[in-house]
Amino acid sequence: MSAPLLSLVVPVYNVAPYLPRCLESLAALNPPADEIIVVDDGSTDECPHILADFGPRLPQMRVIRQENGGLSAARNTALEVATGKYLAFVDSDDFVSPDAYTEALRLAQDEDLDMVLLNANYHFEGRETDYAIYADVPATDVVPGREWLRQRFRAGRFLHMVWMHLYRRDFIERQHFRFVPRLIHEDVIWTTAALLAAPRVRYTGHIAVHYRIPLRHFSPEQAQRRLLAIVDSSVVNAEALATMADGLDADPELQGMLSEHLVDGALSIFHKLPKMPDRRVAAATLRRLREDGFIGLLWRHARSAAQRRRLARHWLRSWLAGYFL
Repeated sequence: MSAPLLSLVVPVYNVAPYLPRCLESLAALNPPADEIIVVDDGSTDECPHILADFGPRLPQMRVIRQENGGLSAARNTALEVATGKYLAFVDSDDFVSPDAYTEALRLAQDEDLDMVLLNANYHFEGRETDYAIYADVPATDVVPGREWLRQRFRAGRFLHMVWMHLYRRDFIERQHFRFVPRLIHEDVIWTTAALLAAPRVRYTGHIAVHYRIPLRHFSPEQAQRRLLAIVDSSVVNAEALATMADGLDADPELQGMLSEHLVDGALSIFHKLPKMPDRRVAAATLRRLREDGFIGLLWRHARSAAQRRRLARHWLRSWLAGYFL
């Protein structure tokens, strides 16, 4: 038998209110996905029963259950067993269009693409009108991934969303791409590295995914844990992007763009600290960012006076953290 054409990777963890719509959308795909690998990452809600009920409608679905290890670990588990020529990621609280991958698969095969770059809608569950993530980005011809990345940096808008792309699986395997475990915003490293490495990509603008934006309510304890995780993950992401930028000496324009981008992203860390319910932890975290050399790393990669002014202000506050946080 020939290998499957399309494998979908679907990590699942405690998303019972949203999982049926996600699975319904996968069942409605035209043409159908040849392989759907669902990794139930230790769900404690009704997700296992929902998956079992959908089994007859999705005979190509394989469910792997594992102890909770986080989104990255679940995706990595699926990557180890995927067999399709092409691969896409679907988050289980989102849903896809019926023709999500139709054109992308055709283009990938006809034009020998490593990645097909797609679009998506923000889905607000009826609270407001959905709208496209990239609202005015024109479709492209075939270009190297770094050239599309350069275009996005010039436009001042590049979003790291791993599920907006179709990938050739042997490209992923040749590059040994995997997600960093226990990282929040794990898409940042993956998408940047993939675009820098991909010789042939094409952006279509097709709305493939509907990205759910739910209303969330956190207790003070939950908010504290979540904000700390975001800060720690943002540090890892910025350090990884800095390493990528340091490797772009042969392309100083792109190197500068990536440096500016990573600093802009990392500056959001300093907006998270005042939101922490535990003020002492917030102050200690700010001091740690200076003492560990993270603010210095951002200073070295800053590309504008505005970035340096903001960093200088945060460096000063790190010495007076008890007063400013």
